[in-house]
Amino acid sequence: MAVAADGTRIAWWSRGSDAPVVLVHGITEQAASWAPVVERLAATHTVITLDLRGHGESEKAEDYGLLAMAGDVLAVVEASGIEAARLVGHSLGGAVVSVLGAVDGVHSIVNVDQSLRLGSFKAQLMTMADHLRDPAAFPAVIGAIFDQMAGDRLAPSEVDRLRSLRRPDQAVVLGIWELLLEQPEAAIEAAVEEALAGSRAPFLSLFGIDPGPDYGAWLAALVPGAVVETWEGYGHYPHLVDPDRFVARLETFWAGAAA
Repeated sequence: MAVAADGTRIAWWSRGSDAPVVLVHGITEQAASWAPVVERLAATHTVITLDLRGHGESEKAEDYGLLAMAGDVLAVVEASGIEAARLVGHSLGGAVVSVLGAVDGVHSIVNVDQSLRLGSFKAQLMTMADHLRDPAAFPAVIGAIFDQMAGDRLAPSEVDRLRSLRRPDQAVVLGIWELLLEQPEAAIEAAVEEALAGSRAPFLSLFGIDPGPDYGAWLAALVPGAVVETWEGYGHYPHLVDPDRFVARLETFWAGAAA
């Protein structure tokens, strides 16, 4: 276990050797969701996975803000003793690793299918806000959200595997989405801009769901040099639709980041 700054105990695992990679899962999921990617990366990398606070084997907490969860990742990096970590996050994990671009010792950041234009996500959430806050309706609503985003290219066996790993804790989810549910869009945008300020690590944002034609320019204005790439039709889990292609893309990006 690693211990975050606020005392929350964070479960983590390491496999393989050589150049370190840290994989961060999405909301309601856990470290094991990365299994096909871990299997491929561990031959040439030290692959570290973790359960964010309130997920899997990690402790619950009072603070589920983005910076607190970024602290979970830093606590694991420190506990592992690795240097120059390649940070890769999916969905919520993509947002978490995205705010660490200004931290010394971060080699690079890959954000998988998580738009940082959170104001637009707020509009979608607000249509479901009452159901998300209803304990009886919550499980079906959260399940429908992820089933819809998965797309039709993800293998049925992977869909079933992810469902088996998903643990939709209402208090945790509402804590994570509190900013979006409670704050106006302008405040959300300001929080994102502040969190990304000073980012200097090489940054790849890889989508399976198109974030919109102007997203690349918007992100590059906040994170200079950021690369945005869309694998059309791959849905919310491009890394699991084709893990071989995904790992090959990571290696190419990392090679460029080291140049």
